[in-house]
Amino acid sequence: MIGTDLSQTAALMAPFVDWPSIAIVGGGTAIALALRHPLGDLGRAIAALTLAPRRRFGADALLMQIDALSRIAKRHGVMQLDQSVIDDPDVGAAIAVIVDGGAPDRVAQLLDERRTARAERHQAAIAVWASMAEIAPAMGMIGTLIGLVRMFTTMSDPRAIGAAMAIALLTTLYGALIATLIALPVASRLRALARAEWMERTRLVPPLTELAAREQPRLRPVQERTA
Repeated sequence: MIGTDLSQTAALMAPFVDWPSIAIVGGGTAIALALRHPLGDLGRAIAALTLAPRRRFGADALLMQIDALSRIAKRHGVMQLDQSVIDDPDVGAAIAVIVDGGAPDRVAQLLDERRTARAERHQAAIAVWASMAEIAPAMGMIGTLIGLVRMFTTMSDPRAIGAAMAIALLTTLYGALIATLIALPVASRLRALARAEWMERTRLVPPLTELAAREQPRLRPVQERTA
């Protein structure tokens, strides 16, 4: 029963599979993307596919960790934070600055720089998928023109007319499907994730700068003695 259903599905889908059309749209889109974007951005766009199914970034767990770190520093001294395991790179970098006696403004600047750099990397990946949504339909139209030219030059051969017409129609279909079902949804999803992470990471700045402001006066005598 299952084998029969699969064979029927394959028979229904067979007219919609045309390898020359796939090569025109897929190959043309890939070439155009390679010419438009650096290879590093293309790699980020592919790697970003693993992020698309994830839930939106939330800062609640990091805020709880920062609060715990603040209590440790208050009880045992800020130097004790060097032994803490911090998975988030932004929080880890900020804590390192705090342990070194950095000012609150320096901590805020560091977090802003890291947040901006991350957002730029995200935007580079999003731009690749947005470009794909733009390029794929255009390649579909180019394929349609190629198919029409082939059809008009082979009017005397009915079999060639059918193959040329398949290219003309299916390339448009492939371009539209790539844009509407793949590229645009991925770009929209990544854009939403990036926006949420940007907003959530701004919540990390106040508690970390507060920790820096509290610990800096305590560290100054120690730094003066070791200088």
